[in-house]
Amino acid sequence: MTGRRYPTRSAAPRRPGRGRQTVGRRRGGQGKDAAGLLVAAALASVLVPQARRWLELHGSGIAAVAVAAMGAGVLILLLTKAVRRGLSAWAGRLRRPEGWNIRYLDGLHHTEFEEAVRDLMRRDGARDAVRVGGAGDNGADVKATDPAGRRWVIQCKHRQDGAAGAAVGTPDLHVLNGTGRPVHGGDVVVLVTNGRFTGPAREFARSQRLHLVDRSLLDRWAAGSASLWELLPHLPAPRRRRPVFVNWKQR
Repeated sequence: MTGRRYPTRSAAPRRPGRGRQTVGRRRGGQGKDAAGLLVAAALASVLVPQARRWLELHGSGIAAVAVAAMGAGVLILLLTKAVRRGLSAWAGRLRRPEGWNIRYLDGLHHTEFEEAVRDLMRRDGARDAVRVGGAGDNGADVKATDPAGRRWVIQCKHRQDGAAGAAVGTPDLHVLNGTGRPVHGGDVVVLVTNGRFTGPAREFARSQRLHLVDRSLLDRWAAGSASLWELLPHLPAPRRRRPVFVNWKQR
């Protein structure tokens, strides 16, 4: 029985010279790598001795510069840590207004003074207190709502010299009186200063139902003995009733 013959595939024609080209390219690449190594070795043999001589001549100067740079780096690091500690301490005081006194408030910038009044209102329960002071504030620096629902509009006048600074007069109160209720919708319109008020300013405030917080009253308020709505007299009636707590033990 004769075996069946199956047709066999003919091998693809081999392109002449393909293997020789690959070998040639490999040999060419190896030659280039060897040439690059020889050039690098030649440059190193020239540059390394020169660099060694330069270091021998100027080594002391380089060492001095390095030591000075290290010292400057350490000094900068220490100063940065000190500044950060100071800033964190300042921020901590702002977060703890119960520790303030009038001397601390005297040392603030006028924008920080406005933020301090805002934080005092928040401390006493006016959680929505915001600082709105700046260009175009229409006489209001702080706005807040007390626990009784009354809307407070506060203008702040900071004096760097405290009681020795210029007294707050009626012109500032005219601006506040013209915008506190009609523009800002305030129920309680207040001017707070770490300084003092003139006599005419007090008379005008009394006639227009404006409330004044001078240096003495501000010191009491900042000390935390009572909230501002407990320290000021003749406030308008609450907008909402306070919750009534029942003593169940007596029922």
